[in-house]
Amino acid sequence: MDFRTEFKPLTVQPQEIEEKSFEMITEELGEHNYTEEQFKVVQRVIHASADFELGRSVVFHPDAIRAGIEAIRSGKPVVADVQMVQVGISKPRLAKYGGDVRVYISDADVMEEAKRLNTTRAIISIRKAAREADGAIYAIGNAPTALLELIRLVKEGEARPGLIVGVPVGFVSAAESKEELLKLDVPFITNIGRKGGSPVAVATVNALSLLAERQG
Repeated sequence: MDFRTEFKPLTVQPQEIEEKSFEMITEELGEHNYTEEQFKVVQRVIHASADFELGRSVVFHPDAIRAGIEAIRSGKPVVADVQMVQVGISKPRLAKYGGDVRVYISDADVMEEAKRLNTTRAIISIRKAAREADGAIYAIGNAPTALLELIRLVKEGEARPGLIVGVPVGFVSAAESKEELLKLDVPFITNIGRKGGSPVAVATVNALSLLAERQG
């Protein structure tokens, strides 16, 4: 049997593939109201998800880009809600400024406390992060409970994030947690609705680190 295909890729060069993808995204998205820097984030969100509806739903606090770049260039950590987010974020670009990516959800003390309190590890991990990672960028792509707990801690003055990237995916509390984030007077990047996920959180943080790097 002949398993060969008649389809030939436009290019097999990684950089050319990315550049062509971004050209296609810009063309297909059409007119938008994002600033140039915001659009860099939206491009990468669409690139990671192939979802233009998701891209159009991204919402930025007016200070979000500035706050994200400042946090990265100040060496603040990125707190990920799950390992999937941690793995995807570019560590070298953060390390250049002294930053790193932290995830607490599988820490022994977090698991023990969650069991004792009969609550989610995501909630307890955010409480731990609030104590240990002042000024951090929080990248939440999976757990609405983590985002809701972070919002509560911010309101009560127990957490001081530099930026919240709140894009959890799902059916239970995902959209609602983002609606609550929109009411918060701290820098955030989120989206409207149920869509989101680890790739979106990762793409957002990586876009910010690229913007930080380009500032020199």
